[in-house]
Amino acid sequence: MRAVVHDSYGPPDVLRLEEVERPVPKDDEVLVKVRAAAVTRTDCGYRAAHPFIMRFFTGLRRPKRRILGSEFAGEVEAVGAAVSDFAVGDHVFGTSGFRLGAHAELACVRERVRIAHLPAGMSFEAAAAVCEGALYALTTLRRADLREGQRILVYGASGAIGTAAVQLAKYFGADVTAVCSTRNVEMVQSLGPDAVIDYTQEDFTKNGETYHVIHDAVGKHSFRRCRRSLKPGGAYVANDLGFLWQVPLLALLTSRIGDKKVLLPLGRPPTTKKDVLFLKDLIEAGKYRAVVDRCYPLEHVVEATRYVETGQKTGNVVLTVSGGPR
Repeated sequence: MRAVVHDSYGPPDVLRLEEVERPVPKDDEVLVKVRAAAVTRTDCGYRAAHPFIMRFFTGLRRPKRRILGSEFAGEVEAVGAAVSDFAVGDHVFGTSGFRLGAHAELACVRERVRIAHLPAGMSFEAAAAVCEGALYALTTLRRADLREGQRILVYGASGAIGTAAVQLAKYFGADVTAVCSTRNVEMVQSLGPDAVIDYTQEDFTKNGETYHVIHDAVGKHSFRRCRRSLKPGGAYVANDLGFLWQVPLLALLTSRIGDKKVLLPLGRPPTTKKDVLFLKDLIEAGKYRAVVDRCYPLEHVVEATRYVETGQKTGNVVLTVSGGPR
């Protein structure tokens, strides 16, 4: 089968398309014929081994797992002997987590983890774009203990995590302010926030508004800069690793001193199959949609990755696999 592989860390050019051995599902696994897979900032971090500490998990000198990609959608090609929830031909979506492997024509996924049947009426491309942003955002909102009636500001509201956070926060009953650039204002407004701030025209840290939660989905603002915009008892949380070196210390200090908290940034979300099923229900109820910026064929993975790394993508970037779009 064809797969995108990398044998060393580095820029997008270390990725290449190669024929590799076809995976064989274990008793508790589903073999998925991948039809679409997301290219994420997490994939870029794994490939570049940035920050360097990632090498302690992904391989010190070279990658332990040659095939990137964890968010996928496709068709069940085969099932292990112990699999009961899925059958050959089922359309599925989900995430393989740390096991990766989705940037390929076939991937094995354990039945009991984050995999579910495709939401009714949803394309493979849109389904592949669901899990990365939504699961990170869901975990963040839970960690911040966001409750109905509270005010939340989402900075970076046009990205994969940001578009998800805006929609999920609204579903949970919060008052949502979304921050994005001029070119993305209209798209972000379509997600249903209560207010949208164009950061090229207004600095939210200087307008006098305060929030129970500030969610920096792109790691562009420090706690110090956001502190005055938090209400007493409020929480700042970032999903990006930009301030990783200082956040653990700030989280410890603010847990003991003051009434405004810093929450630790997230690694791979501690989410479950139940969370993927929750997202499926929201999608089918018309209360959540994945935002897809661009689709590239598997052969153009280097170009797709370069675009992700510009930091200018809106929502998600998706690779089409196994014959292209449905």
